[in-house]
Amino acid sequence: MINRLVAHVLGLEVRLLACQARLSARTDPEALHDLRTTVRRLRSLLRPLRGLPGVEQLEAAASRVGDLTTPLRDREVLAAYLLEHDQPQAAHRRMAQMAEAYPAVATSPEVAQLLMILDAFPRFLRASQRQDLLKGLRQRIEKRLAKQWKKLDKALHDPAHDRHRLRLLIKRVRYGIEAYPELDRLPKAAMPRLKSAQGALGDWHDCLQWLAMAEQETDLQPCVAAWKTAMAKAEGRADQVLDKLSADCFKS
Repeated sequence: MINRLVAHVLGLEVRLLACQARLSARTDPEALHDLRTTVRRLRSLLRPLRGLPGVEQLEAAASRVGDLTTPLRDREVLAAYLLEHDQPQAAHRRMAQMAEAYPAVATSPEVAQLLMILDAFPRFLRASQRQDLLKGLRQRIEKRLAKQWKKLDKALHDPAHDRHRLRLLIKRVRYGIEAYPELDRLPKAAMPRLKSAQGALGDWHDCLQWLAMAEQETDLQPCVAAWKTAMAKAEGRADQVLDKLSADCFKS
């Protein structure tokens, strides 16, 4: 398992370097999204490893890159929506801002630090292996993945559940299994149900974010009525898919 873990880390490092180069060159509109996806996969890989040497530092560096890029990705998604819904001026204004932001992300201290720590991390893993710190690693990871599943179970059965918290829990469960597919012990229906729930909650969250932005950015006002309607529909759809997830994957 250690060899697979090291190989996974090295693969993520290569992907991050490629994303950094694409952002610098502004070669495609998916570079930022791919960077964030790679960082998310890294964080999912690290979460069950907490307590091992180097993990805390690497998690912190990955978190800082996430914090740096989240508002940029939100702006990117919003610009695409505006362009698709006949608001070209508002869309192009944000797209111009993004064109300047891409190379700034690539050369940011946050990305540089993440790459530096990530490059050293396989050596930390091998050192931990030599010191017998990785004994029972598989069981440790299985236990932490199971704990995430139990947290989601509890949250789904809470009548006063918070949609935002559920969205985060669903993402953690789904991405954790994607990081360690060989340890997947979830019900057969779990992954498609999790993906559907994440999508529905993501639509709701987008509308929530955009409505908050519209309070400060006046050029978004023409979209407010549509976003309120869309958010209400997304809430209904989210409740339906969450009920389906609960019924198909958890005991009542």
